[in-house]
Amino acid sequence: MKRVLQFLLPLPVALMAFSVLAASSDPGPSTAPASAAAPTSTPAPDLWPLAQRHRAVHRFSTLFTAQNVRQYLSSDARLREAIDWCKRTAVTKVYIEEFRGGYTADLATLTNARDAFRAAGIEASGCVTTTRVGKDSTGWKEIACYTDPQTQEKLKSVFEYAASLFDEIMIDDFWFTDCECPECKTARAARTVTIGGARYAVAGDTWEDYRSELMVQLSRHYILDAARKVNTKVKIIIKYPQWYDRFHERGYDVARETADFDRIWVGTETRDYTDQRWGGTVQYEGYFIMRWLGGLGGAKCGGGWFDPYGTTPATYIEQARQTVLAGARESMLFCYGSLQSGTGPKNIEALRANIPELFDVAAKVAHRHPAGIAAYKPASSHPDDEKVVFDFVGMLGLPLLPCHEFPARSRAAFFSVHALKDPGFAAKLQAFIKAGKPVLLTDGLVKALAGKVNLQAPSVHILSVKGDPKALLKLGQAHLDPLRAAMLKPLRIDFRAPNKTGLYLFADGSHVVENFNDEPIQIQNNGKSETIPPRGWAAHWK
Repeated sequence: MKRVLQFLLPLPVALMAFSVLAASSDPGPSTAPASAAAPTSTPAPDLWPLAQRHRAVHRFSTLFTAQNVRQYLSSDARLREAIDWCKRTAVTKVYIEEFRGGYTADLATLTNARDAFRAAGIEASGCVTTTRVGKDSTGWKEIACYTDPQTQEKLKSVFEYAASLFDEIMIDDFWFTDCECPECKTARAARTVTIGGARYAVAGDTWEDYRSELMVQLSRHYILDAARKVNTKVKIIIKYPQWYDRFHERGYDVARETADFDRIWVGTETRDYTDQRWGGTVQYEGYFIMRWLGGLGGAKCGGGWFDPYGTTPATYIEQARQTVLAGARESMLFCYGSLQSGTGPKNIEALRANIPELFDVAAKVAHRHPAGIAAYKPASSHPDDEKVVFDFVGMLGLPLLPCHEFPARSRAAFFSVHALKDPGFAAKLQAFIKAGKPVLLTDGLVKALAGKVNLQAPSVHILSVKGDPKALLKLGQAHLDPLRAAMLKPLRIDFRAPNKTGLYLFADGSHVVENFNDEPIQIQNNGKSETIPPRGWAAHWK
């Protein structure tokens, strides 16, 4: 069963030029014919009953920042407008924030908004953004020095306050530190984290070691324990940013924090690759990080989170697609205030037109297991000069299956310098090669493995990254088709397509192709030709 879809826009939006957002004022298968690819002038259906029917498989949510609470939820009239907007956008859950940027939202306003949303049939949870908590970091001023005892106590009080109001609290992706003040340097040198008088040993003497231990212990004692003492039913969600290759530098320990927190969320905001302020991230990253952290978190991994900054309606919808294709159970639309201005209204108009299709794809994905070429990134692995190389490899039409453990049973695999985090990697790779399975290695990894692994085998292929992953987007189809043929042979797939094409495979033989180009592309899959519209996708479900 096949469905071909182009990016759908209500006609008034389709007829005007798309502006690029340079700044934000907010702190902070069915059997549709190929003609369905044309822009539609049909208004979006009543999305509220549709959202009710699909909420068990996938839901849309939004966030009201602490400042949004003050601006949009403090009067009954604006609160009613917000509820109406949510229902027209298929939003069945909201997160109402207690603290952000040093500002604490008013108790009465929070309580009234929470109860009003719930009375309207919309679930309501809390949120905390840990910016301007206390003593400023020597790095990014929005971030705090968490070595500082007074800042630690402020942090604790913020989560106690949130837990008194909600049984579920999301932490926005500023839960890290980059401080190098004298106090942090002393604690790092002493290899000791101190929290409320208790001392915890640090395994090493690097900033990575110190910050990881600091944030893990603070999470355990001044977020999780503190909140649970106020509310025994509270569940805390840690939302990870999309900059996964730098987590370890700023204290995100995804292995331990994922184990400690009740749930995890994933930043899938890729925006527009060419945007001057927000660009540089390719669309495939949303898929990769969602699948990678989903593997780490398992059932704890709830959803993806994307925003309107630096997007057009087309790239905004691509964020939604990547989130859904990666198996997210929830799509968080950050944030209500930003979606009321700039490109926000046009993005939401486009999203509403595409929501029925997104629900349909989410339902299909939910019942299928992903398949493809294993892409090994151990937790806290270092990218060296191959930062986010996985994102660019995925844009080449190579269907990646992200994993945090060595993929010994996979039929084909891609390895970059990230794999060197695994102390036993060389021996594992040698066994993988000996089994005759196709292997794609970056040139940086090949250099690091010199004299350690015998790479002289017909199943070994070298990807020339040259320390510049984005240059992979320049590879032509004449180079890519033979590479795909070799890597996908064990999967019995012969896929031919130009660059900037995403291929998503499922174990039952279903597949999706997405075109990230601004012009139509011609693809062949096992000899069957197909045209994919600009910024369109085609789904084939078994």
